Amino acid sequence: MRLSLKLEYACRALAQLGLVYGQGGLVHVEFLADNENIPPNYLVQILNDLRNAGLVISRRGKSGGYALARAPEQISLREIIEVVESELLESRVGGEGVCGESVAKVWRAVANKLTREIDTYTLADMMPSGRVEMYYI
Repeated sequence: MRLSLKLEYACRALAQLGLVYGQGGLVHVEFLADNENIPPNYLVQILNDLRNAGLVISRRGKSGGYALARAPEQISLREIIEVVESELLESRVGGEGVCGESVAKVWRAVANKLTREIDTYTLADMMPSGRVEMYYI
């Protein structure tokens, strides 16, 4: 399976925000970009998509930044995928030709299993399990 860079970056940025969830602070985009080695301008675009979907909150200005809108355990991997890369969960297999329907049947089954598996994970599962020092404003 090949994930897009955009989806990987979104997961890494959200996991980074998950590390400080509940501490009351906002994380600057520059901090996120540096920590996760993501181009800042691209990260802003991703964070805007996540904000528009209600997964993160933001505040502008010198003391502004980003934070999770909900606890990491309440943000499913499926939600993240649907915001960033919804076509990943689409199954577009035609049924043409002699074997088309049988091929489509197998790929639909695989897609259903993948979707069920994705539904079992949350953002909390993508966060490091050990203590990680975070410095933010």
